[in-house]
Amino acid sequence: MIKLSDDKKLDIWKIPLYKIYTDDEDVDTITRIIKRGSRWAIGPEIEEFENALKKFIGVDYCLTLNSGTSALHASLIANSIGVGDEVIVPSFTFISTANSVVNSGAKPIFSDIEKETLGLDPLYISEKISSKSKAIIPVDYAGQSCKIFEIMEIAKKNKIKVIEDAAESLGSKIKGRKVGSISDSAIFSFCGNKVITTGEGGAIVTNDKTIFEKIKLVRSHGRQDSINYFDNPNQSEHIETGYNWRMSSITAALGIAQLSKLDMIIDKRRDVANKIISNLAKFPEIITPKPPTDYFHIFQMFTVRLPNKQRRDEFHNFLTDKKIFSKVYFEPVHKTPFYSKYNKLELPQTERISEQVLTLPLYPNMTKDEIDYLTNSISEFFEE
Repeated sequence: MIKLSDDKKLDIWKIPLYKIYTDDEDVDTITRIIKRGSRWAIGPEIEEFENALKKFIGVDYCLTLNSGTSALHASLIANSIGVGDEVIVPSFTFISTANSVVNSGAKPIFSDIEKETLGLDPLYISEKISSKSKAIIPVDYAGQSCKIFEIMEIAKKNKIKVIEDAAESLGSKIKGRKVGSISDSAIFSFCGNKVITTGEGGAIVTNDKTIFEKIKLVRSHGRQDSINYFDNPNQSEHIETGYNWRMSSITAALGIAQLSKLDMIIDKRRDVANKIISNLAKFPEIITPKPPTDYFHIFQMFTVRLPNKQRRDEFHNFLTDKKIFSKVYFEPVHKTPFYSKYNKLELPQTERISEQVLTLPLYPNMTKDEIDYLTNSISEFFEE
């Protein structure tokens, strides 16, 4: 594990892990909402952002929430998944994927990943399915799709739902189709390090009207509104329990401005990624991302693999000494203190890959000098 001394504060990284892409449109959009002095919550921007997202992805329904985690939790609730149910998840993911299952009352069943996309391996999913299985949550890692078509086929055969954790992959495609348009429902995240960000925030997309209507209740304390709650002088109907998981108008407005730049941001990210890949091609010891045929990678993260944990950790420490921010995404969830007691098992591919991976800096406005410093530093490590 990297231990930063006092002279290695975040503000002196020569190259941070990520930088948010922003422009005057983002600032002007936020300023306009603030200055109008009302409807900072449940404003018209919410529906506008949802409509833009569903059009971009190519689905019938979209709902925004205050985080990707809330979106995933709400999806489980809307699918009536709770106590006594099981949900198949990867361990190679951010911990919220498993936490959302536990917080809904269900049990996460960890399954291994494959090495092409680092997503759930369809070969192992069937053996994890039981009479208690209600859903599969595949994860699209680092900006590319998992093997979603194969996973959907298994789910349909066993009559269980697929709730895709596409937090990292807005804009990525597989076989020409946008991530989020293939599964039963999918969630996205707009937290700080994502391709477009609203600081925090999330969304759910689906073609299922019933799920859409249920999540509207879940995100707003089970309230059924015919008009805006803050414009209604009368009491609202609360027909179910729920949570305060709404996205704010300010957040949605920023989302609209960011989404309008998404294709350009993706192009820039892919251009930077290709330059880094080209510069590192002479070093066989480092495995750079290589999307399978028909996969469109947006490079939300630029994750490389080293031969083993020792070599990875040496590389990690070397980059830190060079003031280049790198980070391991992800450590296995099933090995964390809570989940190791909760569900004891071995996942060979997950454990092996988790010891090899290291995420390097990549952002759309990365300069030539930054790219050169990064790749020259990496060259120095391998040439030594």
